[in-house]
Amino acid sequence: MHLPPEAYLWFKTFHVIGVVVWFAGLFYLVRLFIYHAEADALGPDAQAVLKPQYTLMEKRLANIITTPGMVVTVAMAVGLLAANPGWLHQGWLHVKLAFVALLLAYHLFCYRLMGQLQQGICAWSSGKLRALNEAPTLLLVVIVMLAVFKGQFPTGSATWLVVALVVFMAVAIQLYARKRRRNAEQQALSQGA
Repeated sequence: MHLPPEAYLWFKTFHVIGVVVWFAGLFYLVRLFIYHAEADALGPDAQAVLKPQYTLMEKRLANIITTPGMVVTVAMAVGLLAANPGWLHQGWLHVKLAFVALLLAYHLFCYRLMGQLQQGICAWSSGKLRALNEAPTLLLVVIVMLAVFKGQFPTGSATWLVVALVVFMAVAIQLYARKRRRNAEQQALSQGA
């Protein structure tokens, strides 16, 4: 099969757009899960309003934005490989595809959590969901670095600085969320006293 020269650029363009849409959806979807789980701590009147709203928002986000972003990403990746079949023999692509497989598993796991939240049987706390929300960030960094650097993946100090910054941001977000929860608990106790 012979593709026109501009096909590669079109595949790449829509692949990048698909990745942006997919990740935006994944980040926001798990954020909605956090709010959904936190609604359990509210009174029955608030739960009656919020839980159906979160369920609707989660379904729409997953089915209208996140999953179509994933489909476009994967379809355009197939197009890129058709335009550059030699990549299939390169180690960097095998590693990248392994991380993409983890991302696909994460995506499917989000659907499982969404179903559990809708049924009211999700055992994940908002804290665990916050930690889960950091996973795609780490995958994004590794996948993008593999795509950009290909066979010349950097292992120098700059790489480790980027990795350290990503880990630092993830830890800082978790600590900030924990601080906010503690402050809210203290405020609720002081108002109840």
